[in-house]
Amino acid sequence: MTKTELIKAIAADAELTNAAAGKALDAAIAAIANALKAGDKVALVGFGAFDVKPVAAKEGINPKTGEKIQIAASKKPVLKFSKAFKDSIQ
Repeated sequence: MTKTELIKAIAADAELTNAAAGKALDAAIAAIANALKAGDKVALVGFGAFDVKPVAAKEGINPKTGEKIQIAASKKPVLKFSKAFKDSIQ
């Protein structure tokens, strides 16, 4: 399912226009991203929890030259689905 298809599905289920559903989806994604950026965890009961996990710095290898390079530490967003959601798609 693409974002456009998701917007159409939301619009149909919520009896909204495609434009309104698109704005709502964009706002929800932005709110989740802003909360994660601020260091908060976002929990959606019945769906899952978004969180940010630190990734340690490590040494890697440049595949072109074979030389060792240092990969900086970073943060990665993660989504852990709830048991109820996992069970609902079985």
